[in-house]
Amino acid sequence: MSGGTDRKTVRWALWLPLALFAGFVGLVLIGLLRPADREVASAMIGKPLPPFDLRAAIPDRPGLAHAQFVGGKPRLLNIFASWCIPCAVEAPQLDALARQGVEINGVAIRDRPEDVAAFLARNGNPFARIGADDVSQIQLAIGSSGVPETFVIDAKGTIRYQHIGEIRPDQVPLILEKLKEAEQ
Repeated sequence: MSGGTDRKTVRWALWLPLALFAGFVGLVLIGLLRPADREVASAMIGKPLPPFDLRAAIPDRPGLAHAQFVGGKPRLLNIFASWCIPCAVEAPQLDALARQGVEINGVAIRDRPEDVAAFLARNGNPFARIGADDVSQIQLAIGSSGVPETFVIDAKGTIRYQHIGEIRPDQVPLILEKLKEAEQ
């Protein structure tokens, strides 16, 4: 009796690695055929911009406060840093948006005034105002996880859209569309 049981155990043990491998291949195929959603949903969409008042990041632009986002028309809030390579990559797109009449306000994260000034001298300055967020307090309060990130803020001071990462040339129409939607 023990000889028959041992043979069944040996047969089962021989098929176990093949079954595990087939299961692994199945999981990989599911992942390839149905990739995960890479869009991060912001918990701040539809919520008011938190109160803040930031000193000027550079001498030739005023600082930035919550009050500048209430009234008027929708505008962009761009979170950037002089040490951020993708921030330099998106600079031409921000310039294109500013040339189309979009008001862009910036928040410089953990930066020195001379570094911000050098960054803007190299890459252009599309910002109406630039606030200095030395300890990432505002960045974290609005749900930003990194740089660059751009937010569409409506005339009531409500966050309507969050763009994570640099704005690429083909995404400029999307940003303009989100600004238009924020007018309503």
